[in-house]
Amino acid sequence: MYADNSLTPKEAARLCALGTLADGVLAYDELASSVRYFMDRVQGPTLDVMGSSIELLKYEGLVAVKSSEIKLEILEITDEGRVELKTLLTAHMRPGATDLNKLIIALKFRFMHLLDIQDQQIQAGILIDTTETELARLSDLRQNYLPESGHIVSWIEHEIQILQSRIDWLCSFKYKLI
Repeated sequence: MYADNSLTPKEAARLCALGTLADGVLAYDELASSVRYFMDRVQGPTLDVMGSSIELLKYEGLVAVKSSEIKLEILEITDEGRVELKTLLTAHMRPGATDLNKLIIALKFRFMHLLDIQDQQIQAGILIDTTETELARLSDLRQNYLPESGHIVSWIEHEIQILQSRIDWLCSFKYKLI
């Protein structure tokens, strides 16, 4: 993790693999394909996030072979893997609209149901706080460029509307978790 307890790209891949297995056992190749598909569709293809191999998860004891047939290993998450999954799933968010943040948000929503309700509410609160920080940053930027005659203010206002809508949606989502 980064110093601020937020996920690195490789940890995002670990979260995806462990969360996928927490939802049910899978064959080795199905897990690899599932992780690659999800991450490629949310963030786009990148080598940064593929550094966490399934073999490393097995070596660390986070994933185990449930059964093995000729050229087919069926994998399952271990108790240690579930602890690691919770650690990754409850990590902090870095402010900013980056591709990595988009991926981490998608992963949190994909696997948040694996947490207890209180932890789900905390995660929703973290997402709200992160979005509010981004909104404050863009609002400040808009104030600085109000006298501009270009199109920057229009774009900033559009981004602010998106963030305000996201905050409303997140607050509604958090409320439904009660």
